[in-house]
Amino acid sequence: MSLNPDDISRIANLARLALSPEESARMRERINGFFAIVEQMRAVDTAGIEPLAHPTMAAVSGQAALRLREDLASEPNQREANQQSAPAVERGLFLVPKVIE
Repeated sequence: MSLNPDDISRIANLARLALSPEESARMRERINGFFAIVEQMRAVDTAGIEPLAHPTMAAVSGQAALRLREDLASEPNQREANQQSAPAVERGLFLVPKVIE
């Protein structure tokens, strides 16, 4: 599928966009590039491959391992230094004025 300049003008009109001729040409190239990617994906033979219920389902079922980094603190705790400029602090928390009654 490929869009022509008339298609772009019609879409821009429906979206209430005022596109210059340069913007219209650039948009047509980008949208047609997207359609080209979709056509490449459609060309892949997926016969006999079951769809996954979730993208990480393969990792959960043992087919692939999730590549998650360890949950480690990368910076030291500087709470006191960061709260020195705060107008009000109580037990390590910033105090803010009530805005909803």
